[in-house]
Amino acid sequence: MDKLFAKQFAKKWEKSWNSHGINEIMDHYASDVIVISPIAGKLLGNPEVKGFDAVKSYFMKGLQAYPNLKFEVTDVLLGEESIVLYYINQNGIKAGEFMQIDDEGKVSRMYAHYSE
Repeated sequence: MDKLFAKQFAKKWEKSWNSHGINEIMDHYASDVIVISPIAGKLLGNPEVKGFDAVKSYFMKGLQAYPNLKFEVTDVLLGEESIVLYYINQNGIKAGEFMQIDDEGKVSRMYAHYSE
């Protein structure tokens, strides 16, 4: 993992979410992705979402539930084969997402954390 990849990834990730374009969003995620999020628990009744199609469906529900969704990445942390994106959403809530990155530069596992 290098700083340039992480910064570029964060910029593209933020832009794709703010565009609300599901295909652009999903370009960041691996076919075998696992997402664990309290929001998934609220929207789906289960905080763990497995597989590309299930994650895509979850993200689409999220975009419908939050039509004014907007993210502003405020920091990017590097790890071994992982990054953490810190951002603020449209409601001023702080969030952090730990993302395990595979060999193709895609998110294979993501854990979401929120300040509320």
